[in-house]
Amino acid sequence: MIQYDYDGRTAVVTGGAQGIGFAIARRLLAGHAKVCLWDRDAEAIAAAQQALAGVGAPGALSGVTVDVTDFAQVEAAVARTESLSGPIAMLVHSAGIAGANLPLGDYPLDEWRRVLSINLDGAFHVNKAVVPGMAARDYGRVVNIASIAGKEGNPNASAYSASKAGVIALTKSLGKETAARNVAVNAITPAAARTRIFEQMSQQHIDYMLSKIPRARFVEVEEVAAMVAWLVSEENSFTTGAVFDLSGGRATY
Repeated sequence: MIQYDYDGRTAVVTGGAQGIGFAIARRLLAGHAKVCLWDRDAEAIAAAQQALAGVGAPGALSGVTVDVTDFAQVEAAVARTESLSGPIAMLVHSAGIAGANLPLGDYPLDEWRRVLSINLDGAFHVNKAVVPGMAARDYGRVVNIASIAGKEGNPNASAYSASKAGVIALTKSLGKETAARNVAVNAITPAAARTRIFEQMSQQHIDYMLSKIPRARFVEVEEVAAMVAWLVSEENSFTTGAVFDLSGGRATY
């Protein structure tokens, strides 16, 4: 396994208390980063901190409870993180939900708004609060976790697919805005991983997603962390505004 050295730089991982975010946090800690887990579940943060004890340098791991749908909370989380660990140099935005599995005609208005608020508004809030500081310091690496659904669309998941397509477009736009600085803003589009997000999906939808993956399996969270590890490293000095595929062969573009 290639291990990048992040030289004590501070990373924020949203949704970092579990699943893909947790695997990414572990990988960054192992590379000598200071990592702050952002999650709306304080108990999950505490459990993650316990599980990650001994990974990385002493005191390198912290956590902040934050609801990414509330911009004031996100701004406060930035201030709290930087008071604990210093300026944010790396951001991995992984927080998100799957939402209901229903045809668009049956999709409840409140559920649509909830999914878009967490997945798309949340991405906007977090990037808006963090990236200007990176640009001012002329250094930053951002990875927004989108989804293959944002490229191809999954049936009975219109809100999720639309929200992740929005994350892709947001990333492309922001990457162009910051391209003149030493700030790289990229997205990845993984296939589904077996995490707690599966608890939000019907078995029929899970089976559909698996049937579309030529590798005939779901992505492992460690495989996602491996791609992110390079994207947030100093070695990624040129690529920005790009979308990297982790779909196991499903993606057609």
